[in-house]
Amino acid sequence: MARNRRRGATEAGPGEPGPATAPVDGGTAELVPDPERPRAWELLVDGAPQSHVDLDDPERLSFAYQRRLGHVADLAAPAGRPVHALHLGGGAFTLARYVAATRPRSTQQVVEVDGRLVEFVRGRLPLDPRARIRVRTADARAALARIPDGRIDLVIADVFAGARTPAHLTTVEFLTEVRRVLAPDGWYAANITDGAPLAHLRGQIATAAEVFPELALAADPAVLRGRLFGNAILVGAAVGLPIAELTRRVASDPHPGRVEHGRTLADFTGGALPVTDAAARPSPPPPPGTFT
Repeated sequence: MARNRRRGATEAGPGEPGPATAPVDGGTAELVPDPERPRAWELLVDGAPQSHVDLDDPERLSFAYQRRLGHVADLAAPAGRPVHALHLGGGAFTLARYVAATRPRSTQQVVEVDGRLVEFVRGRLPLDPRARIRVRTADARAALARIPDGRIDLVIADVFAGARTPAHLTTVEFLTEVRRVLAPDGWYAANITDGAPLAHLRGQIATAAEVFPELALAADPAVLRGRLFGNAILVGAAVGLPIAELTRRVASDPHPGRVEHGRTLADFTGGALPVTDAAARPSPPPPPGTFT
């Protein structure tokens, strides 16, 4: 999910790349055109922006949070090397398309619980048939349970029911399953949304710290100060993270961000407690007017 301005959409016929709306399990999905690029589209669900896709240039990541996830995908393995990637949350498959373009021969699995959303997106923004991308309709945590230990190089979690991350995907138990399926040098990256007083974000950092010895957080400085409801990318691994390069890339984006790690990240967490299944709650809803 990203902050953005909503635009209107009109109907397109089945199978046509074009502006369209459709009922999906999570509400109403819309595809609206990017006025600056002829084959680029924005996906919204109940008015909340979910993804932006450029069919002519899948390496182009328009949303700031997706660019930060792209940096993670770039740095998680040597440039160009194929990876086994797992995407929890499908949207318009933007990051899966990006990895397929930047790391040919990668094997990827996308897990999306909303089957009608998958059908809607695949019907109008089809995946490259040469890409090794498998899409499954399933709950993210249930799908994790079926994956063998140590199989995945990169897990990207971008899961929203409407505009909120479900409670069962915010816990130590969930991240323990993520850690189990990761290779020893594998990375986890999650899109987290929050606003002042940032209690959810701080709790998610504390939760990840229970599972991953190495952490980094990338976000707009205004989000980290609690001045703006928005996206933060939390990265976890069992191996050292290339903090300097990640910081350089995030700071060089069109909408520059900041990276926190080590002592500054621990200070930012401010003594928040890890979240467990017994006490989990969904991420907070965006304030009224966030997407207008």
